[in-house]
Amino acid sequence: MKTHTQAVVIGGGLIGCSILYHLAKLGWKDVVLLERDELTSGSTWHAAANIHGLHDHINISKMQYYTMRLYKELETETGQGCGIFHTGSLYLAQTEEREYQLRLQEAKARYFGANFYHVARDEAEQLHPLVNFDGIRCIMYEPDGGSVDPSGVTHAYAAGAKLFGADVHRFTPVTATIAQPDGSWIVETPKGDIHTQWIVNAAGLWGREVAKMVGLELPLQPTEHQYLVTDNIPEIEAMAQRLPSVADRDGEYYLRQEAQGLLIGAYERDVRLWAEEKTPGNFGHDLFDGDLDRIEENLMRAIDRVPVVGKAGIKRIINGPMIWSPDGSALFGSVPELSNYFCCNGIIPGFSQSGGLGLMAAQWIIDGEPEYDMFPWDIARFDDWADKKFTKERVIDQYAHRFKIHFPYEEREAGRPAMKRPAYDRQKGLGAVFGLNAGWEHPLWFAPEGIAATETYGFTRQDWFEHVGTECRALRNSVGVIDVSNFAKYEILGAGAEDWLNSVIANKVPSIVGRTCLTPMIGVRGGIAGDFTLTKLGADHFFMIGSGMAERYHQRFFNAVPHPDSVCFESRTRAMCGFNIAGPKSRELLSRLTQEDLSTANFAFMRSKRLIIAGLEATALRVSFTGDLGWEIYVATENQDKLYEAIFSTGADLGVRPIGSRALMSLRLEKGYGSWSREYSPEYWPHEVGLEHLIKLEKDDFLGKDAYVALKDTAPRTRLVIIEVNVTNADASGSEPIFLSDGTPIGQVTSGSYGYTVEKSLALAMIKTAHATPGQEVDVAILGQPHRGVILADPPFDPKGAILRA
Repeated sequence: MKTHTQAVVIGGGLIGCSILYHLAKLGWKDVVLLERDELTSGSTWHAAANIHGLHDHINISKMQYYTMRLYKELETETGQGCGIFHTGSLYLAQTEEREYQLRLQEAKARYFGANFYHVARDEAEQLHPLVNFDGIRCIMYEPDGGSVDPSGVTHAYAAGAKLFGADVHRFTPVTATIAQPDGSWIVETPKGDIHTQWIVNAAGLWGREVAKMVGLELPLQPTEHQYLVTDNIPEIEAMAQRLPSVADRDGEYYLRQEAQGLLIGAYERDVRLWAEEKTPGNFGHDLFDGDLDRIEENLMRAIDRVPVVGKAGIKRIINGPMIWSPDGSALFGSVPELSNYFCCNGIIPGFSQSGGLGLMAAQWIIDGEPEYDMFPWDIARFDDWADKKFTKERVIDQYAHRFKIHFPYEEREAGRPAMKRPAYDRQKGLGAVFGLNAGWEHPLWFAPEGIAATETYGFTRQDWFEHVGTECRALRNSVGVIDVSNFAKYEILGAGAEDWLNSVIANKVPSIVGRTCLTPMIGVRGGIAGDFTLTKLGADHFFMIGSGMAERYHQRFFNAVPHPDSVCFESRTRAMCGFNIAGPKSRELLSRLTQEDLSTANFAFMRSKRLIIAGLEATALRVSFTGDLGWEIYVATENQDKLYEAIFSTGADLGVRPIGSRALMSLRLEKGYGSWSREYSPEYWPHEVGLEHLIKLEKDDFLGKDAYVALKDTAPRTRLVIIEVNVTNADASGSEPIFLSDGTPIGQVTSGSYGYTVEKSLALAMIKTAHATPGQEVDVAILGQPHRGVILADPPFDPKGAILRA
């Protein structure tokens, strides 16, 4: 066994073998996989191994289609069969909302050239004569769907990795992982130690235990999961064709052909957690006792849909473990607090995603960043607030509602509240409906007196639509208060602070006290890794604001540039809370709370001051994400409720209102402001989203400078535009594809909402450069159907910024 390697992959299941294969294929030959038992041990070997391409998120769809194509390539490369059956998949919609979902997925498939389309009932009956299609309002067909052999695929990855020079060691458990001062690792095993640059934790059911070796707690929880295989069914034996799988998600089961019978699985409401404290070390190719009573209701719905199931005997029941994250998506990426430690854990649709995840992991480790924006699956989206209680409650909810539609803006209650701020009770008393933001309860909108503080979800406009509109109009006409405590907040202090910041961000750090700048941070490939507001509070003293949900993600970039001992860089996100007070009467309201002169002459746009507000020490910035006149006010967390109470008691006669984040989304779209992870992403270049003027190349070296210089003169592939959409019952929310009138795909929505104070349905979108011109008419696939839109020349609210600077 080698003693020095570039990477050690821990875990010989599907994902570990895929990562090893892709590392070797991309050029790292000195890589090793260590498996405690036999390959496929744990949850890989007993998986149903269905494959499908479409996902609600376009990047995951791209990864899944890559995975399905890869299996055939693997067979050719290695000679190892993957047991591929491209029987096709039928997707059924029993409800209007499910039909909207399927039609939107059909539009996304057209956007990137995938094979997924509507079929009439008679065609569906020819494809699958055993299905009763009564009560089905829409049927989609994916010809490339099907299944694979779990063992065959895993061994094909391993064989391919060996062909490219990698090593695989079975029956080699890892007993310790020890960090070295230079960022490398010592991996201890009974067969000897390995000194490696990178560790990849792909340990599946044992991911938690491997992580604990370095003091890392992963939010993962295994559950039991059952499917059954029937005896041979005469009707299937008599068929010349192999039947497509059936995705009847409203029925909460899945079904496909297995040999001459059927395989039926379900995600039941009676969830059974397993190994809540620790996965047993001696567990391997093991199963639990079957318990079909738990999935009886699901099976009865399957029998109603495919009546021959009711007459078939049961050949075997598979009840095995699978391991989940709190949101059912992978925990993926390098651990921000550790050097060269990568995780890929908690993958549920593994056989649909294995290739894509392996490729993205290899790109990240070798190149420093994957080609796709992976933030929705980034391990950094969770932090210490995702404790065991939260994780268990969310996993139960995720499992029980595996096939439930994830609607735009949907908030699920399980595991909440995780964290609350001091103003929570006062906000609740004002009618706040809360959502979860980076672990915090955060106001989404405020129910008026007499209206229940609850909400419904769907693809069309919901019951909160008018209430959010009332908030928007109140702020534009008078004054509103938005809780912006969810923004990440950083304090940078000490000799050398300015120089260090200049080596991290792309804009020039303000050198005059009270000056503020907006700045991007550039990623490894030259895209937008982050956007921040930075102000100078004093000599060698700076305050910076960024995306709250990306705080742990951004830690990787801050750690990439070591700061001198004289510089203190500290997160103040939990120590400070903030409010955006905005609207035409915001100056009048704040003037009642402070002795400071708030006139433009004394406190201009993009300036900051440390002052006393309502008797409290505060940091005030003349900025507003609403695009209106306004200030962001930050105080110590313990003073948040005091400030909130003072604002409302002082501004009652001005009509001051609490404003939620749904209204903020609408207000920023009226102004055309982008937001990180939507418009600002590592996938988008600065000159594609209008941030190139904030990059100061005359500075000395800064993060991502070389990557940006290499692409800055390359013509933009797409451009960020704002679109007015002609629609009456729904609005874009993000990821809707956009076409020309002849069906040519040209882009996709990044953010969408109704602009209440400009009375337009609006969407920010990335459009191919050739078509990103004002006046260009487009079709936006809202509800999966084309809705005519036109690209606007300017944002509809205050396009010249006169109100913002007043």
